[in-house]
Amino acid sequence: MTSTPAAKASSTTLVTGPVRSGKSRHAEHLMAHEPAVTYVATGRRADLADPEWTRRVEGHRVRRPMSWRTVETSDVVGVIGSAGGPVLVDCLGTWLTALVDDTGWHDLDAAADRVAKEGRALVEVLRTPRVPVVVVTNEVGWSLVPTTASGRFFQDELGRLNAAVAAVVSHVHLVVAGRVLDLSDAPVVPEALPPVVRDA
Repeated sequence: MTSTPAAKASSTTLVTGPVRSGKSRHAEHLMAHEPAVTYVATGRRADLADPEWTRRVEGHRVRRPMSWRTVETSDVVGVIGSAGGPVLVDCLGTWLTALVDDTGWHDLDAAADRVAKEGRALVEVLRTPRVPVVVVTNEVGWSLVPTTASGRFFQDELGRLNAAVAAVVSHVHLVVAGRVLDLSDAPVVPEALPPVVRDA
């Protein structure tokens, strides 16, 4: 089986896939050759009141090399912009959740404005990276349409964010069932349908 290449200097890679697909392990593998990596954990911290979430967080932590530095923050753009070495962000789904938590799920219009603003800033910092960056995200649109407005909002906004990031990064990898598909050279969906030419 052909392996995917490691992240190269000043390259950017988006790693996407469903839950438990192996996407985080693949992203870590892409950075395995780097002696020092800033690992940006965007999800909420371990919580003694939620043992299952704590086990998930700990499982990710013990996999990472001791030389990697972990930063728990939602200021992803700031970390990437100021980093002096490789950065791994895991993940955009929990980052989006943190952004909406800040504005409140009761006001989705305000949340949409916040997500759009931060998303544009992320795209810009990934467009001209100073250091290698690997970004992990989730594919949440393969299931049923959520029954709640907040669920549909999250699904829609993450889908838009994923597409925007994929448009500017060097590489896009899809991880499904522990297998990696390199979509870097795959055809891009056009912005709009071509005009219809009717016979006279």
